[in-house]
Amino acid sequence: MCTGKCAKFIGYALYPLVVISLIANIIQFFPGWETQPISNPAEQMTPEVLFMGGIIGSGILVLIPAIHIQATGREKGCCNNRCGMFLSIIFAAIGVAGSVYGFATSVVGMVKGPVCLFSLKNETYPDGIPTWGRPFSTELAQFSNESYLFNQNVWKTCEYPQDVAMFNVVLFSIVLSTSAISLVLCAIQMLNGLFGCCCGTCRDKN
Repeated sequence: MCTGKCAKFIGYALYPLVVISLIANIIQFFPGWETQPISNPAEQMTPEVLFMGGIIGSGILVLIPAIHIQATGREKGCCNNRCGMFLSIIFAAIGVAGSVYGFATSVVGMVKGPVCLFSLKNETYPDGIPTWGRPFSTELAQFSNESYLFNQNVWKTCEYPQDVAMFNVVLFSIVLSTSAISLVLCAIQMLNGLFGCCCGTCRDKN
């Protein structure tokens, strides 16, 4: 495949990934489809949602490269613009950085779990006291098969927002997946851009 056609394909492929990532991250601002947490984000919102990995990372930082990469692929004569292909390497690197950011925030958000209202039990309050926090929180280094991710029975620990654990897992999984695919596509474009920059046109050789 000509490097120009490859760039065009990658550019078009990135657009739906960006849209999906943006929508998923925006929905996360309304955990369990509730609006109350957004009114007090410091206490009631999952921090990784506020980092906006799906909006900034695999969203905006991938959209900008997608526009340039797709435009580079539309150049007349297929890949006859070596300067454009060189710039696509830089833009693709930005896309890689954004994808890594989106991927990393999603992984951390999934492992540490959502912020929710749950009953905190201790010696003073044996029956539990309603508390906002992260009942499933664990460090990445301590992640194991005992995590809440592998035990849906404990998800009901979160009393409010309703089903926020599932909400958290599904949406972070979507952002994680789109970020991973975007990362692969942008990395391929870096190699494709390097090849197009060094080898020049494909049609002109014909």
